[in-house]
Amino acid sequence: MNASAGAENGEGGTTPAGGAPRREVVEVGHGEGGRLDSLLSGRLGLSRARVQRLVQQGHVVVNGKEARKSDQVGPGARITVDIPPPEPVSIEAEDLPLDVVYQDESLLVVNKAAGMVVHPAPGHRRGTLVNALLFHVHDLSGVGGRLRPGIVHRLDRDTSGLLVVAKTDEAHLALSDALRHRRVRRIYLAACWGHLPQSPLTVDAAIGRDPRNRQRMAVVAGGRRAVTRARVHERWARADVLEVALQTGRTHQIRVHLAHVGHPVVGDEVYGAGWERGMGGPEVAWARELARRTPRHFLHATRLAFDHPRTGERMRFHAPLPPDLAAVADWARITERG
Repeated sequence: MNASAGAENGEGGTTPAGGAPRREVVEVGHGEGGRLDSLLSGRLGLSRARVQRLVQQGHVVVNGKEARKSDQVGPGARITVDIPPPEPVSIEAEDLPLDVVYQDESLLVVNKAAGMVVHPAPGHRRGTLVNALLFHVHDLSGVGGRLRPGIVHRLDRDTSGLLVVAKTDEAHLALSDALRHRRVRRIYLAACWGHLPQSPLTVDAAIGRDPRNRQRMAVVAGGRRAVTRARVHERWARADVLEVALQTGRTHQIRVHLAHVGHPVVGDEVYGAGWERGMGGPEVAWARELARRTPRHFLHATRLAFDHPRTGERMRFHAPLPPDLAAVADWARITERG
């Protein structure tokens, strides 16, 4: 689907709150079991940290007894989880531009602009996608926490492109489950320095915090498994444009993996700063001009596909390169032909 739809106008100011807790009952079947927080995270589509908070707050009961987060549960166990309604939080609704590609009673798909943070965080309490959603959409899911209503997955601030937002708790849980079980297809366009040695290329390397700089991610022993698949979509003089598919969804995954294999994303000031200056040969001037013309890291979420959580219909969306990156690509193609 490529159709654009205008966002609804509206007012508002806080994440929805109030109402009774939602009760979930989990029956542990034959061959299932393990640590309580891991099991509930998988079955309910909640983060492990969220499950642990629910346990600590006394909202989880196993076989009639209040649970502990380290409990082990086996086949036949009956787990009752009371999920409180979202707490009120003062997040200001802002009338910000919002490109809504699709919307129905269960979800919406947004083509996020570069430079927009997805959800509020220290230093970014205003101007985020959530601030815009609270103005334009009245029925966001409360699942995801007070600062992330309806958010199923995220994009980095300077990454543009498609993401899905849930409008009901049922949709949020279903989409989170689909994401975790790799039934959501996310394709990115990324320009990387140099030329891939083979196409397609699979990078299977664990990612965690960089021990030398905790503000960055890195390929590290003991990190979380991360798998990225890339193929050459277009070849330029000293760079490739790749179609990149995520099998997992770790922080900065594409940027870290491409840097790890020696082909950082063009314009990436964190993982590939100044990379073009190390190039030699007659095309070094071309590489430096490409770097100068690229206003941010060249990464765009161009395609998104998932099964609709209510109807089961396969939903497919496409967002072409936005004007800033399209201008870079046009320049690169013209100079290739010239």
